[in-house]
Amino acid sequence: MRNLLCVLVLIGVATMIGYSQETVCKYVAPSEAVSRGKAPSMQVQLLNPGKPTKQYAVIFYQGDEAFSGLVEFAEKYQVTSAHCTAIGALNGGTMGWFDPERKMYKKIPIVGQHEVIGMSGDIALYQGKPVVHAHMIVGGPDGTTRAGHVLAAFVSPTLEVMVTVDPVTMQKRLDPVTDLTDLTLIDPSVK
Repeated sequence: MRNLLCVLVLIGVATMIGYSQETVCKYVAPSEAVSRGKAPSMQVQLLNPGKPTKQYAVIFYQGDEAFSGLVEFAEKYQVTSAHCTAIGALNGGTMGWFDPERKMYKKIPIVGQHEVIGMSGDIALYQGKPVVHAHMIVGGPDGTTRAGHVLAAFVSPTLEVMVTVDPVTMQKRLDPVTDLTDLTLIDPSVK
């Protein structure tokens, strides 16, 4: 009986360790959510030259990772305030749901081909660098939808992002409510 009890305790410990490791892999900190250099086919076209409010078409193609591409676009074109919308399709990606207790994003995997029903987001500065914040809704082949904060979006065959860059600068600040060192919010009072 004692041996059986020891075996059950060991199984319980092993299960908890496995669960703990699995749970960690299912979450990501806000600062770890952005990768770079994964949209080599991205193309950008200014749609209204000479206007104070600029409108760009930022087009992604097969295999591009769109979120990292938007960050690169914002850096290259020195975007200090913008908003965007998009439609297209993905073949895989990761969305996130912000868990206020863990202060991390719970990963929502997007597996296989999905239509991008809609994406919206904004860009503002934090410590002098543009930060992209975007949410997306995708639809699967059976009509079900998944949605959340965009962490990664692998384009297939295209994602068409329309970006409006405003002639003012918007700033982000750290969120005092969540007390995170890497979750930033737009604050119109910050100059």
